Amino acid sequence: MPIMRLLTCWLATLAALLVFTAPARADDVSAAARGVVRVVVIATVDGEMVDVEHGTGFAVAPGRIVTNAHVVELLERYPGEAVVGVVPSEGDKSFEGRVLRLDKSRDLALIEVSGVRLPPLTLYTGSLGESDPLIALGYPGNVDLATARSADDFVTPTAPVRSQGVMSGNRTLEGTSVLVHTASIARGNSGGPLLDRCGRVLGVNSALTRGEEGDASFAFAIADSELIAFLREASQPVSTIATPCLTLADADARDRADAERQSVEDRERARAAAERARDERETALEKAKADNAETRENMIALAALLLALSVLAAGGAGLLATRGQKRQAIYAGIGGGVLLLGAIVTFVLRPDFDPDSVAAADESGRTAATRVAPLNGALSCTLVPERSRIILSPVETVRFDWRADGCMNGRTQYAEAPGGGWERILVPSEDATVSVLRFDPVSGSYTNTRYLLSAEAMTRARSLRGQVQQKACAADTGGRAALATQQSAIRTALPAQANERLVYRCTAAK
Repeated sequence: MPIMRLLTCWLATLAALLVFTAPARADDVSAAARGVVRVVVIATVDGEMVDVEHGTGFAVAPGRIVTNAHVVELLERYPGEAVVGVVPSEGDKSFEGRVLRLDKSRDLALIEVSGVRLPPLTLYTGSLGESDPLIALGYPGNVDLATARSADDFVTPTAPVRSQGVMSGNRTLEGTSVLVHTASIARGNSGGPLLDRCGRVLGVNSALTRGEEGDASFAFAIADSELIAFLREASQPVSTIATPCLTLADADARDRADAERQSVEDRERARAAAERARDERETALEKAKADNAETRENMIALAALLLALSVLAAGGAGLLATRGQKRQAIYAGIGGGVLLLGAIVTFVLRPDFDPDSVAAADESGRTAATRVAPLNGALSCTLVPERSRIILSPVETVRFDWRADGCMNGRTQYAEAPGGGWERILVPSEDATVSVLRFDPVSGSYTNTRYLLSAEAMTRARSLRGQVQQKACAADTGGRAALATQQSAIRTALPAQANERLVYRCTAAK
């Protein structure tokens, strides 16, 4: 029997559920909600629905979903007569799933679904303190009961409900590590993610206490350590991160502090360079003075010697003339004249000290030494966590080849960015993430600003991407200007606030 007909009878089973409250939406939580699904298990006998269970799940890979084992327990109670339905939070249809692994002791199940590519959530493995804020995502049955108008509503993709609370402590429940928290959950939330404010998974919601005689209600979520162990046993990779959650304001403040520190270091380096240049200039001046004085004295001495020899030659010429040796007297006179001329030339060409020429040469060398050369060629860029806002598991090191005309790796053209540097916006065909990549060859800063968008927003971004003409690298400045204009249209369509910003520091690759 089709799932639609079976769900018609399901509405009656929701009457006993409690009231559920949803808080205001948060950007990072909305991004995480793209990977959250409704899980419906329906059992039939002789073509008639006899039982139904529903809960929540979330993607740990594009085609793999985690939920609670008790959500899919009908598969065991009705072997061969129960089906698993997976309803994404976006799109226009539901899909059939298949349980790959079941762990009753941990109350976890891994489901495979085909025909849809879900954005996987990242698990947070860092420290978590009591009273830290957190958010539960899921499909509580009481909200479904209050809002559904037909069976179609239960197989129609819709965003999960959010509930805020705080961390209350760590406990062990039937041998399984759990988190105790105050976020409101109800039947139907089972298997849904418990998130930090950055949208990273802290645990899997599984049970709740009931408030009696005024006692407060608490909820339990299976800890990430149990989930990671379960996925490892299932040979299912999952993205994890231990970096604490920062707001973009926090990241900006750290970025400004780092920039200020860098500016102080630059000024200190410039001061030290200026002092070295001054010392080198004084040394050069002293050396130039000494060399110049020595050369001047040598040439004056040489001129005096030539003058003395010319006088002796003239005297010799006169003596020879008195003795009647006219030919020898002429030769001696000519030699004396040459010596006199040499003395005059040597004296005239003696060097004068010119401090301006020495200063100009020194200034030229100092300017060349302190000028910052833009990075070029093969580069290696290392993540700077303290300046980054990290939501997903990041790439720690990025390597690329950069060309002065904005060509990366010989195939991707960047355009001149407002305020300096180069920029390229990447809109992938499958992943629901838009990346604004920016590189400043002078400062060596490479930034990946990421927007985790809804399916509708990604469709708009891909439509705008289709208008980008500059695909391959080209040195044409007109083409780069057109690329900048086309990218500006994509940037305008992006949300005012990004979800993630990864800051890298680049140096020449060894």
